[in-house]
Amino acid sequence: MKQTHSPFSLRHDGFRSGKVRDIYTFGERLLIVATDRISAYDEILPTLIPDKGRVLTGLSAFWFSRLGTPHHLIATNLDAMQEFDHRIDFGDYREEYEGRCMLVRKARVFPIECVVRGYLAGSGWKEYRQTGAVCGITLPEGLLESAKFPEPIYTPATKAPEGEHDENITFERTVETVGSVGAEALRRLSLEIYRDGAAYALERGIIIADTKFEFGLGDHPLAGAFLVDEVLTPDSSRFWPEDQYEPGRPQPSFDKQFVRDFVSGLGWNKKPPAPSLPEDIVARTREKYIEAYERLTLHEFPWK
Repeated sequence: MKQTHSPFSLRHDGFRSGKVRDIYTFGERLLIVATDRISAYDEILPTLIPDKGRVLTGLSAFWFSRLGTPHHLIATNLDAMQEFDHRIDFGDYREEYEGRCMLVRKARVFPIECVVRGYLAGSGWKEYRQTGAVCGITLPEGLLESAKFPEPIYTPATKAPEGEHDENITFERTVETVGSVGAEALRRLSLEIYRDGAAYALERGIIIADTKFEFGLGDHPLAGAFLVDEVLTPDSSRFWPEDQYEPGRPQPSFDKQFVRDFVSGLGWNKKPPAPSLPEDIVARTREKYIEAYERLTLHEFPWK
């Protein structure tokens, strides 16, 4: 689903579009619509993955409910959204938008990607081979690719402007950006949520190798940080099948690393224009996302 229209027959207060999500403003609330777009290396691919947006929305709603951490989600039910604001009217596009939408409260989002790594993979593996460290954290010598850390590590990144790449930074840089109290809170919350989610996922045969969180603040001065955006999805995390895990090599995955590996194999330079995906890669990617959803939620995906 790639939005080329507004579903709302009445006014909204603003609109912006990200790599995957389209966001509408309704007063002090946002309506986040997860499309079927997919990105790789910060570039949007021209090919859609059917129902991907529904997987992201359904999994985020599941985790927001299960984790018990303060979050921004108000509703995913379309009727409930319309009760909150009569301007939210899906009109003839109701079926198209079912399962893709989250009504959330606004937040002042911290300009930090809160990355937690439980395993040595991706950019962390590349950096470790060059320096023996990841984001300023020195690690033991001789670690294999995909090795599990004794304890998860917090490796924040900058939130880059649209079209630019995020940059891994040290914890000290986050202190400079958000202050010591804010930086400590983000690290503590990120590690707590990762440990909780990773333990739950492992019971269902999925290793969450790493993930990223975003946090925001509301207007009340005594309110603490709360989760925003998505949480522990195949777009924001690296999901591996536990029964196929073997250190010393890249792992098969349930996440968009499958797509990254495919486009990298084409010799793409990671600059526009991004390559299209063939039908078999689209179908297998959709299957992987849906399998992750069903394993974690213990429910059949409603749009099979």
